[in-house]
Amino acid sequence: MGPCKSKSGIAETQKKNTNYMGLTNADQLSDFDTFFTAESKSACKKCCTKEIWEEYKDQKCSAGVSFKTCIFSGIANQDSGIGVYAGSHDAYKKFNKLFDQVIQDYHNHGPEDMHVSDMSAEGLENADFSAEDSAMVNSTRIRVGRNLDGYPLGPGVTKEQRLEIRDLVVKACETFEGELKGKYYSLDGMSKADSDALTADHYLFK
Repeated sequence: MGPCKSKSGIAETQKKNTNYMGLTNADQLSDFDTFFTAESKSACKKCCTKEIWEEYKDQKCSAGVSFKTCIFSGIANQDSGIGVYAGSHDAYKKFNKLFDQVIQDYHNHGPEDMHVSDMSAEGLENADFSAEDSAMVNSTRIRVGRNLDGYPLGPGVTKEQRLEIRDLVVKACETFEGELKGKYYSLDGMSKADSDALTADHYLFK
């Protein structure tokens, strides 16, 4: 989860992508028949039927995140591919009639299927690069996203909670030793010299 640089605590992407019908917040959603354009091909449009809307429109998950918040992005941004975002872990169960469809459609993973995790590096095989191909590789980045128990997910997390999460992650990282030990750089107040150096080393992206 990236840092929230908005003073209001609202993600910048949510503030900028509100062109459809002039929408600025989820509470404005009311008339289902106006939610989607003919051109929209999002999973939100495909899976959120009027029946589902009528059942969930006034409900919230255990974290206090409304159903309207979960589908807001897919309506405000008609060019969305998915457009549905859970506001908490509980939202997947609370609004299961929508989320089960989206996950089945996108991941081909049904409600009764079990996720199998294998975090071992054993058995992984590296690709054989030619000298020419190897010369083109400057850096490699592996991104692993995780959520902290007890906090809402992106659509429902407040600015204060984002800062709490940041502080917890930084504190945990400070316990690393050996080759894992490093330095935390905050985007807020970062010097231009640090920014330029991290960008040049492919740690920071524009």
